[in-house]
Amino acid sequence: MPDERLRAAAAFVRQGAVFADIGTDHAYLPVFLCKEGRVSRAYACDVVEGPLKNARSHIAEEGLEGQIIPVLTDGLSGLEGYGITDIAICGMGGELIADILSRAPFVRNKDIRLILQPMTRARDLRAFLSREGFAITDECVRLAAGKLYFCLVASYTGERYTLSRLEEELGQCNIRRTPPEKEFLELLAQKIKTAEKRVKGLRMGGKDAREEEEHLASLKKLLNAYKG
Repeated sequence: MPDERLRAAAAFVRQGAVFADIGTDHAYLPVFLCKEGRVSRAYACDVVEGPLKNARSHIAEEGLEGQIIPVLTDGLSGLEGYGITDIAICGMGGELIADILSRAPFVRNKDIRLILQPMTRARDLRAFLSREGFAITDECVRLAAGKLYFCLVASYTGERYTLSRLEEELGQCNIRRTPPEKEFLELLAQKIKTAEKRVKGLRMGGKDAREEEEHLASLKKLLNAYKG
């Protein structure tokens, strides 16, 4: 059974999708989606044979060999002709997810949905998507194993745009959602604490803290707006 982090990714997969899970490990996500009747076909992909072996075992245990196909591949390499409509890349750093997407020109297709769950550096991933013309159409924040994670949906439009620092760090969809998710408010409170420590460290070190002070003020203003 997938945790809340992977359940969030599963919820964004479209009904009847041809699905690819990149970095699949035990194929928890494809198995869950197939058992739910959400996808027509799935590819469980990993760059390392060990995790793929785990995936094959899990797929066999669930009797889904005919519906989920294990694929040994580096990121999205070689998947161009598989007719994939929905792609999940979960459990990696934002910079690695961006690198995988940059090496797969076929995802620059408005009909392909990207479901991305960065473990770290979500800001870098959002900056990449905005710079490369991928619209971020939805986002959420979920708690799993005591940590808060972003999960976002994107698709290619070719229209580049600029995000503010606040939008890069928190996500436009999360900021604009009314009322905000409780997990997002928890994450926002964490971000404020981190920013306060950063400002304090800069001040103690005799460094210019103005940029970080402005960012901290923006975070606090956003939190106060939700409370008001």
